[in-house]
Amino acid sequence: MRKKVAFYTLGCKLNFSETSTIARNFTDEGFDRVDFSDNADIYVINTCSVTENADKRFKTIVKQAQKSNPDAFVAAVGCYAQLKPEELAAVDGVDLVLGATEKFKITDYINDLSKNEFGEVHSCEIEEADFYVGSYSIGDRTRAFLKVQDGCDYKCTYCTIPLARGISRSDTLENVLKNAKEISEKGIKEIVLTGVNIGDYGKGEFGNKKHEHTFYELVEALDTVDDIERLRISSIEPNLLKNKTIDFVANSRTFVPHFHIPLQSGNDEILKLMRRRYLSDLYVDRVQKIKEVMPHACIGVDVIVGFPGETEDHFLDTYKFLSDLDISYLHVFTYSERDNTVAANLNGVVPMNVRKKRSKMLRGLSAKKRRAFYESQLGSTRTVLFESENKEGYIHGFTENYVKVKMPWNPEYINTVHQIKLKDIDEDGIVRFDFTSKEIIA
Repeated sequence: MRKKVAFYTLGCKLNFSETSTIARNFTDEGFDRVDFSDNADIYVINTCSVTENADKRFKTIVKQAQKSNPDAFVAAVGCYAQLKPEELAAVDGVDLVLGATEKFKITDYINDLSKNEFGEVHSCEIEEADFYVGSYSIGDRTRAFLKVQDGCDYKCTYCTIPLARGISRSDTLENVLKNAKEISEKGIKEIVLTGVNIGDYGKGEFGNKKHEHTFYELVEALDTVDDIERLRISSIEPNLLKNKTIDFVANSRTFVPHFHIPLQSGNDEILKLMRRRYLSDLYVDRVQKIKEVMPHACIGVDVIVGFPGETEDHFLDTYKFLSDLDISYLHVFTYSERDNTVAANLNGVVPMNVRKKRSKMLRGLSAKKRRAFYESQLGSTRTVLFESENKEGYIHGFTENYVKVKMPWNPEYINTVHQIKLKDIDEDGIVRFDFTSKEIIA
């Protein structure tokens, strides 16, 4: 009987790409992958530690696995497993905890799958996480997450990622292109580039700080890969998003007009406390440059509320800054204290009820921004890539500039690209459209 393995991924696109690679390793070792809700012999949980909520969810997910099979072997990998391995190992039901360098060798650590009385820990000093393991995810047939970079050399005062993932390092350009070709050969239409700090691509390509390639050269090379319909940049620091990259995307064959650019605060005093590598003026400049060459581009923004020292005036600066900016949506994070970060010891702690109120205000602003962006696109002709899920009788898709659209469910449209004209916004905020023709573009 072949053993069964199931996976649960918390956190970012990068985690999803790494889970997929780990899952393929299990398949190569003779395991069958099943859904996490199914009965499995081993459950692997890929953890996140960006938010406090992700930490808390871990215990719930372990209980979910035990409910499906009380005798199953439970392994934890990922960022939280690197930062607090002993804490995870102490959770009832956890048998194995693997840190940053060990997670891709998980099958080497699994022998007889018998339950351990105490969780077994294998985690390195983070300084040892100085080598690169390439990965990509294939779960949704229409989209793949392609990891191109890992780790971070930035020292933002609120962030544990450098402690969890180590120094900035990159895949070789040759390997990225090989992985992109493998993805395209599987009939997947869209690749999302992912990493911890992808604008830093090139650093550590040869296991040292030597720069052979840059992010711009990566983008340029990927644009030549055959049979990829769309390439999307997941998230890039404003100081690393250069004019020539923006100009290239504007004229690219495959890169779509969609940028996600972390801001974190619209107030320069707070940006300095966070040790971000730019001030608000540079951010304005990046947005204006994008809109100058791609007026229809979608721009998403990460923002943190309730950072220590953030007064009401600081927050209102951020709110006004974002309100005045030509952006399309926000990802709002309520600041939560993380162990071993500089910010955890800063003065001016913002009460949790104030953090939540500010978060709610920015989420409301995000909804207005998204609505305004969608309205600005009505009447325009776009291309849509349809997804594979049946959601309450509808098939959904995203245009190249990230407008979400829907029509009545029809499985024949899964993973196909069509030209459409955006018509009106439904009561659920999703856009209706007309086909400009029934012809499949790709």
